[in-house]
Amino acid sequence: MPQDQTPLGASEKFALIGAGPMGLAAAKVMTEQGIPFQGFELHSDVGGLWDIDAPRSTMYETAHLISSKTMTEFADFPMREDVAEYPSHSEMKRYFRDFAKHYDLYTKYHFNTEVLSAVPLGATGAGWRVTWRDAQGKEQSDIFAGVMIANGTLSEPNMPTFKGEFDGELIHAANYRDPHQFTGKRVLIVGAGNSGCDIAVDAIHHGKSCDISMRRGYYFVPKYVFGKPADTMGGMIKLPMWLKRKVDGMILKWFVGDPQKYGFPKPDYALYESHPVVNSLILFHAGHGDLKVRPDIDHLDGKTVHFADGTQAEYDMILTATGYRLHYPFIEDTLLNWQGDAPHLFLNAMHPDRDDLFVLGMVEASGLGWQGRHEQAEMVVRYIKGLREGRTAAKALQAEKSSGFNRMTGGTKYLKLPRMAYYVDKATYRKAVTTWIGALGGASK
Repeated sequence: MPQDQTPLGASEKFALIGAGPMGLAAAKVMTEQGIPFQGFELHSDVGGLWDIDAPRSTMYETAHLISSKTMTEFADFPMREDVAEYPSHSEMKRYFRDFAKHYDLYTKYHFNTEVLSAVPLGATGAGWRVTWRDAQGKEQSDIFAGVMIANGTLSEPNMPTFKGEFDGELIHAANYRDPHQFTGKRVLIVGAGNSGCDIAVDAIHHGKSCDISMRRGYYFVPKYVFGKPADTMGGMIKLPMWLKRKVDGMILKWFVGDPQKYGFPKPDYALYESHPVVNSLILFHAGHGDLKVRPDIDHLDGKTVHFADGTQAEYDMILTATGYRLHYPFIEDTLLNWQGDAPHLFLNAMHPDRDDLFVLGMVEASGLGWQGRHEQAEMVVRYIKGLREGRTAAKALQAEKSSGFNRMTGGTKYLKLPRMAYYVDKATYRKAVTTWIGALGGASK
C-alpha cells in the first residue's frame, strides 16, 4: 500500500516519538493497555540522552545520576544488585536496553528514523499526518490517531550571548564529552547547576586552572548523609513546606556548612524554589583553593574575561553550563499551547482541548524519578483507553483539563527561569496523577 494511503486500523494507532526512558515507559504502558502505536527513534538504539553515542545526546564520560538508583528506577523493573548507588551513564544505558528487551519494545520502533513533521488533519479525531525520514534516507508519511511526544527536554542548548569577542574556545556543555578537552587549559565554567558543578570538578583535575562564574547562589546537597544516599533519608514524615525548609536547611548546615565562606554567593531565594545542586565535591575543591568563584560576566576581550565586579582573568576555554530549552522542531508551537518558556499542559502532559496530542516527560521535580514519569505515561494511556471505552472517569478528566488549570507547584514559587518552567512539587504532582490512574481503572505499580 502506498505510504500516503491510510492503512486499516491507522485511525486507532498513535505515533510515539522517542525511545528514551519516557518513550519506553509509554511504549510499555501502551502495550499493556492494548493501545496500538508506532514508535520512532532517531538513534539506532534505545536510551535517549543516556546513550552517549546517540546523535543528540548531551552526556559526558564522567556523568552519573544525581539521584540514587532506588529513588530513580522503575518500580516494576529494579536495577541490578551490582549497579552502584549512583549509576554512571553507561549503566543507565544498559538499564534502558534491558528494560526494552524485557518488555519486547524493540519491535515497536522504527530506528535511525527522524520525524520531520506532525500536522493535525482537523479537530480531535480527524487524525494526524506524520512525516519521517527512514534509515535509508527515504521520506515517508502516514496517518495516525494521535501523537505522543517523548523526545526529551535536554537536547537543545540554551547558549547565552556575551558582549565582546572571545579568542579562545567557547562551547556549551552539550559539546562536552571527555575531561581531556581541558588538558593544559585555563577554564571558566559559566553556570553552577548540577552539570556545571560536575564538569567544573573534571576541569579542576584535568585543566591548568578552573574558575566558575555564577549569576546567583545555590543550595548544595551532599550525595550521602549518615552513610546513606541523601534522597533516601526523607519522605517518611510528610511536612508542610515551611517546616521542611527549616528542617532540611538545618541538615544542610550540618553536612555542608556555609558555602559563602568559599566565595559562593548566597541564594536570593528559598530552599526548593530552584533545583538544588547535588554535589559536595565542588565545595571540597573550593575549600582547598582549587576553584575560584567569579560573578557574572560583563564582557569578553580576546582571552580576557571581564566580570561584573570589575575584576578580570585570562582563559583558554569558556564552557557554558547554562541549561537547555524545550525543543519540538517537528510540530508548530501553537499546537502545544505554549505559554512563556514551556507548553501549558494539564499535569504537564495533556492538551486542554485536544485528546490526540500529548507531551510526555516534560516534567521535573526533586525526587520524581523514572517511576513518577511512568505514572504520567500510565495516566495518559489509561485516559486514551477510557475515552475509547466511554468511561465516566475519562470524561471527568476531559472536563477538568478543558476548564482551566495551574501547574502543580504545591504553592512553591519557583524561579522564573526556562529550566523551572515545567517544574512541579513531587508530592502534589504524584498525588494528582495517581488519583487519576485509580479513577481510570488502574493502580500505579
